[in-house]
Amino acid sequence: MIRNSKIVVLVLAAVAAGIVLSAGFNVSPIARALWGEKEKPVVVPAAAGLRMVPVDIPQLFNEVSPAVVNISTTQVVKFNRPRMRSPFGQQDPFDDFFHNFFGRMPREQKRRSLGSGFIVSPDGYILTNNHVVEKADEVTVTLLDNEEFKAKVVGTDPKIDIALIKIDAKKKLTYVVLGDSDQLDVGEWVVAIGNPFGLGHTVTAGIVSAKGRIIGSGPYDDFIQTDASINPGNSGGPLFNLKGEVVGINTAIVQGGQGIGFATPIQLAKSVLDQLKDKGKVTRGWLGVYIQPLTPDAAENLGLSARRGALVSDVTSGGPAEKAGIRSGDVIVAFDGKEIRDEHDLPQAVALTKPGKTVDVRLIRGGKETTVAVTIVEMKGEPGKPAGGHDLSSKTLGLTVQDITPEIAQRLEIENTKGVVVTGVADGSPAEEAGFNEGDIIRAILRQDKRNPVTDAAEFSKLVKKFQSDKTVLFLVERGEARILLTVKNR
Repeated sequence: MIRNSKIVVLVLAAVAAGIVLSAGFNVSPIARALWGEKEKPVVVPAAAGLRMVPVDIPQLFNEVSPAVVNISTTQVVKFNRPRMRSPFGQQDPFDDFFHNFFGRMPREQKRRSLGSGFIVSPDGYILTNNHVVEKADEVTVTLLDNEEFKAKVVGTDPKIDIALIKIDAKKKLTYVVLGDSDQLDVGEWVVAIGNPFGLGHTVTAGIVSAKGRIIGSGPYDDFIQTDASINPGNSGGPLFNLKGEVVGINTAIVQGGQGIGFATPIQLAKSVLDQLKDKGKVTRGWLGVYIQPLTPDAAENLGLSARRGALVSDVTSGGPAEKAGIRSGDVIVAFDGKEIRDEHDLPQAVALTKPGKTVDVRLIRGGKETTVAVTIVEMKGEPGKPAGGHDLSSKTLGLTVQDITPEIAQRLEIENTKGVVVTGVADGSPAEEAGFNEGDIIRAILRQDKRNPVTDAAEFSKLVKKFQSDKTVLFLVERGEARILLTVKNR
């Protein structure tokens, strides 16, 4: 009996402790009953009493599943089998023996893959991922009732991994409503339907774990992260909100991760849907700048009080940005009225701009804001290259550089021989901390809003000495096709 009394006391104490702890965050109904309404909670959620709860998911599935399809593709891969040769330059006599014993190896093989998609119009247009149908010789779509149709690829956009395909079902099909992914909230419930591992029309539920995720898949990364189970075969399938609207296209997973999946926002797909349908491809705007993150050191060097915007590391010769007067070291903070928070916002804003349109670009140069008008042109493939001896060692920076000789230019496959090539980076030096690599080409040194071209090793040495009293030195570096700014701290 005494033992039971002790247990009761411990339970009551635990409950009381829980109530006290909850008071630090919120006030539970039990706490209100015990304390009365006179006690004011420390935190009162704005949505108290209006919390979102899962809807009738079986009903939602019944309504939208007829518009979700399974996609299977077939690709014929040809193999060129080399014949075995003897060391004497003749056909190896064991070649025929080998094939007679083991059988002739096939010269072509069919590869099959599975994915998902969803119908977006009653006449059979279907959205999916580009990687689901890419290089496929045959695409087959299976509906919920197991009807199968051959599909044709109408258009693709590899840059955001979107494809539009079409089937001719000879009837009106159930199709989905495309929602607004911009209105999604972190923590909001979502439902994924697809074809994981070939298990057709599988439904999973979870929440939006994060928005605007950058996973390194391309310049227009802006993924929705969700813990709704997404597996191989889910690619191209829809991510629904609780209204039954498509808010994302399930696209990627983290290998070995649990509860980490990524969906392309439907707003991104909607922005190219009409072009895919009409032209089979996507036309994007092009500004002609190389950009990078604005680091604290770079911001200080450029005299900026706040870290916002996209830092221009270089501009393409003859491009719209150069014609408008944009230059290295400028920080773009707004484009066509849209705020540019960081380097990820600018590519998508430019890409969605119709070629030929003149837009205002607000930038910071020398600590002052200015606005320039830029006429956007059509992107033609990848942006081009910007226009554009002896070893010299800078012990203070930890850099060894050399003039760009014709031989070095040929080896590095570059045309512009003005500048210096980095031939050595000292361990633990400021240059190593800044991220310099051997083979980098230094084109200029920036100071505030002025660009100081580096023509050769002698000019490099002169500029380094000139700026040695500065706290930091900002270098314009060419690394392959990239143009970056590296900030080195003087010691």
